[in-house]
Amino acid sequence: MPIETRPLLPNQPLFAAEMTGLDASKPLTPAEVAAFEASMDKHAVLVLHGQNMTDEQQLEFTKNFGPLQVGANTTLTPATMRLGGAFADVSNLDKNNKRLERDDRRRMEALGNRLWHSDATFRIVPARYSLLSGRIVTRNGGNTEFADMRAAYDALDEKTKAEIEDLVCEHSLIYSRAQLGFSDFTDEELHRMRPVLHKLVRTHPVTGRKSLLLSAHIGTIVGWPKPEALAFIRDLMEHATQPQFVYSHQWTQYDFVIWDNRTTMHRVRRFDDLNIVRDMRRTTTMSEGPTVEGQQAA
Repeated sequence: MPIETRPLLPNQPLFAAEMTGLDASKPLTPAEVAAFEASMDKHAVLVLHGQNMTDEQQLEFTKNFGPLQVGANTTLTPATMRLGGAFADVSNLDKNNKRLERDDRRRMEALGNRLWHSDATFRIVPARYSLLSGRIVTRNGGNTEFADMRAAYDALDEKTKAEIEDLVCEHSLIYSRAQLGFSDFTDEELHRMRPVLHKLVRTHPVTGRKSLLLSAHIGTIVGWPKPEALAFIRDLMEHATQPQFVYSHQWTQYDFVIWDNRTTMHRVRRFDDLNIVRDMRRTTTMSEGPTVEGQQAA
């Protein structure tokens, strides 16, 4: 069966597509890897239905697309992690597969996924692909929304494009979690989550297309007063998440959704996580390198 893609949004044929003809649980040929990457470069978000796979199979599929992004640069510790370090556990389950209590700190921190963000911009080398497997899903809420940062950039006026071309922002989990009221970080957490720098405008290494690098992790713009910077970033976020730039994915079991963090933002929508189990497992690959050179790794 040949690999084919079908755009999911009739009015946005170059953003978000369903891919058929690829079994993510099986080893890929070089031709299949190339076809997948070409489709990602074109659509930025790909949906593969019916991909019932093990964690090991998901990892093997992910390794085709660059180095895995692993290691704790979050407030999670091995004692609170349910899955191995190569996985981001975005479920509402604890280590014993019980639903998290309302005041569980891990649940509180996971609420940050409901903010618009791009994965791992709190790292010097941010994410390339995020690959999310829906093992147990809900169709009553819990949609994942994606915003096309390429189209959002293209729609800016020329004056704004010139203004933002060379701007650099600070990113940290501290900033995004602060939006939800977190302030009680330990000294060790503050060290691990100290801000890193990223350009506000980035260029895709294959297509050459420019896009906005926006995220809830942004805390200021270098050289700007913080209130002015945050007001400007809010304006850009509102622009970039207008309905014409957004695809909303309603999950069915064993959907496998992959997105390019270099050209998208995303968020999960609210659902009844106190009464409904949602088991979602994400693997992530690293992008080509820092967007701002000369930084020291945390």
